[in-house]
Parts: sequence; structure tokens; C-alpha cells
Amino acid sequence: MEVKDYMKLPYTRIVQEIHDESGHYFYGKILELDGCQSTGDTLDDLYESLNEAMEGYLETKIENHLNIPLPSTADGYSGKFVVRLPKSLHQRLVIEADREGISLNQLAVYKLAR
Repeated sequence: MEVKDYMKLPYTRIVQEIHDESGHYFYGKILELDGCQSTGDTLDDLYESLNEAMEGYLETKIENHLNIPLPSTADGYSGKFVVRLPKSLHQRLVIEADREGISLNQLAVYKLAR
């Protein structure tokens, strides 16, 4: 595959708005491509610079005959996992879910999604 082919794939883009001592800007990275990241003053700037970073990343990998990870999909995930926790935490979460009138599962999903 060529760079243009990889660029068309649905890679996961993570975008974060930053306010720090250097000012206000946007940071972004391609989740599946370790180290492929960039910044921009606006979302449009970030999108453009992230695409440039991705092109450079892919060109380097292809030139050096290195493996390029493909985008991840939800197909390989069941949506279920088991978590062991202390009895006291289990009790506290059940009480909180009861107070909210929701199931423990719904409460866990809500807390994990935040």
C-alpha cells in the first residue's frame, strides 16, 4: 500500500484543547500510529498539521520497510470485561447506583465514560 491508501483509512484521531502557560491551542494524535502527533492554533490548523505529520510518518515507515498498524475497529471487542474490586468499593457503588435508581452496570459505564 502507498501513503495515499493509508491516508484514506479510518484512523482514530484524538484531539485535546489545551490552555497552559504557552497559550491556547489544540493537540492531536493518531491513536494507532505511535508518535504521530501535532498541534495547531485552531482545529483546522491542527487537522492540516496532523495530516502532514501522518504523511511524514507513513512515508518514513514505508521507506524503511517497517510495519504500519491498521486502524482499530470495535469488531474484536465484546463490550464486556470483568473487574475485581474490594468488597467495600463494591458496596459503595451499589449504594450509589441505588440512590440514582440505575443498575450497577449503568453506573459503571457512566463513570468509565467520563
